[in-house]
Amino acid sequence: MDIATLRTAHPDHWALATAIRALAMDAVQAANSGHPGMPMGMADVATVLFRNHLKFDAAAPDWPDRDRFILSAGHGSMLLYALLHLTGYEDMTLDQIKAFRQWGSITAGHPEYGHAKGIETTTGPLGQGLANAVGFAIAEEALRARFGKRLVDHRTWVIAGDGCLMEGISQEAIGLAGMQRLQNLIVLWDNNDISIDGRIGLSDITDQHARFAASGWTVLSCDGHDPEDIDRALTAAKAADGPVLVDCKTHIGFGSPKKQDTAGAHGSPLGPDEIAATRAVYGWSHGPFDTPAEIKARWEEIGRQGAAARAEWEARLAALTGARRAEFDRRIAGEAPRRLASTIRALKKQASEAKHKVATRKASELVLEVVNPIMPETIGGSADLTGSNNTKTADLGIFDPSNRKGRYIHFGIREHGMAAAMNGMALHGGIRPYGGTFLCFTDYARGAMRLSALMGVPAVYVMTHDSIGLGEDGPTHQPVEHLAICRATPNTLTFRPADLVETAEAWEIALTQTATPSVLALSRQNLPCVRDRHTAQNLSARGGYILREATGKRRAILMATGSEVEIALAARDALEAEGIGTRVVSMPCMELFAAQDEAWRKKVLPAGPVRVAVEAAVRQPWDRWLTGERGRETKAAFVGMEGFGASAPAPKLYEGFGITAGAVADRVRALL
Repeated sequence: MDIATLRTAHPDHWALATAIRALAMDAVQAANSGHPGMPMGMADVATVLFRNHLKFDAAAPDWPDRDRFILSAGHGSMLLYALLHLTGYEDMTLDQIKAFRQWGSITAGHPEYGHAKGIETTTGPLGQGLANAVGFAIAEEALRARFGKRLVDHRTWVIAGDGCLMEGISQEAIGLAGMQRLQNLIVLWDNNDISIDGRIGLSDITDQHARFAASGWTVLSCDGHDPEDIDRALTAAKAADGPVLVDCKTHIGFGSPKKQDTAGAHGSPLGPDEIAATRAVYGWSHGPFDTPAEIKARWEEIGRQGAAARAEWEARLAALTGARRAEFDRRIAGEAPRRLASTIRALKKQASEAKHKVATRKASELVLEVVNPIMPETIGGSADLTGSNNTKTADLGIFDPSNRKGRYIHFGIREHGMAAAMNGMALHGGIRPYGGTFLCFTDYARGAMRLSALMGVPAVYVMTHDSIGLGEDGPTHQPVEHLAICRATPNTLTFRPADLVETAEAWEIALTQTATPSVLALSRQNLPCVRDRHTAQNLSARGGYILREATGKRRAILMATGSEVEIALAARDALEAEGIGTRVVSMPCMELFAAQDEAWRKKVLPAGPVRVAVEAAVRQPWDRWLTGERGRETKAAFVGMEGFGASAPAPKLYEGFGITAGAVADRVRALL
């Protein structure tokens, strides 16, 4: 539909949508940076969605049963910010709109979770929002099955662009959603045929309708500038069975005389002259950032439309029995059950007494066997490595279209899609997601794992086969740099436990985080129990601690993680036999050790003794503990990997790469 027809046939709609367009043009121009074309093109679709279909209440942005609106095409952030401001979200003031992309504002270049109410997830890396939405929809299905439709019955709406659909993660996401027949997931495709380089045909010829249909989606279409046609399509989408793609044919930079339908409207301001010309086309005579009071009032009325539905929902919640209400509230708040600590303590005591020799991936399964029954909010899964990751316990049941009460998801070979869906589940609330693959394949999940950290999402990544210890699969599967990558990522806890006790402690920490993701790096090979004396205290929460003390004068400190702790202990025995007093420090989580006060770090790593770290990975993360923290380069050494691994049985690999107790002891002797 053209602008002239829109203005005459739908004047109310036109005024509302134009307010979005004007704010987007003005904010991008003021920042001299941003993407005006997408908000200008999708303003009509967004107006119909918020006006006629989206269940929300701007006065209660955290209402658990609200519809979720996700702007996967995060470069068009001013569309979302304009909607939040116009509908009356308290924190999205006009001053914040004017401060778009500026230091200290909540209106970042791309929407960032936690900056403002109404931003459901951080988007910008294309495809992530779409994949997060699959997790949101899974969470909604699971919670509806648990608590009933009277408490949980909402939709997840997504605006995605051509770039989202080109990213590989999109296929992982739509394939998973289609297989799962997710009922309340609706994706609105901003089909404007433009990317930064120009026409989409420069790089892509995919038939998106056929692609989504082949993945099990219903596919609908509409004129993205005709409010009646948009409303028809969205109404049909809500009635469809399974996930829905709505192809919204739009014009990027809609109304711009010189930049509509060009890449020039995509990633840069229109310029003062073009904005003035576009205002004339719109019939919008108001100045920059000036929304007429009557139009703002109509938008705020839209923001209040959901208040009655929210009040009715709150009455239903209040009518719940005490225990059921408490459980719902606990899960939405993300609080661990009180029994978690005692359950972990009991398992630790049993492990120390029995002195289990198990791989830490199996140790993780043993932890989950006692945790999953008392934490019904956990939903686990694996990227087609269930038997290797040990992520499924007998009580979970499979989550699929026939059993929404199931708590285990077969994600398929979709590491990136799995991680992004985990983010969506956690962001939705009421779910504690964990998912597994090999540590080496964090490479495939990296984009979503980084966003877990950026957003402060407490997802748990169960990453097994954590070193050359996996053996014959060889260097393609043997991680050497991956621990360093995980440890280099801000706001991420990377655990590499040495036995069942440390694994239980790591899980307890991970499951009580509220704003930090955790990576559990777990061994394929069996490891001895090194914590053979029970202590109720969670020593892994200290990050690093004294596992064995020197019996005489302390001359050496050995530091290790995971499968190399037993090597450090064997080296200590050899050195102690020679009269060289040797302390062994287990370092299951460097991030937590770094967070300890100076007194604790000094107690564990005092000045004086030589230091040797041993880990079947690259040295990079160890330098702070070897040469910093009262250490010296001339009194420090590292035993580990300097390159990639090889294909052979694990014992031969450790011997061949020189990661042995003898090598560690030799380094100590040389330093002394």
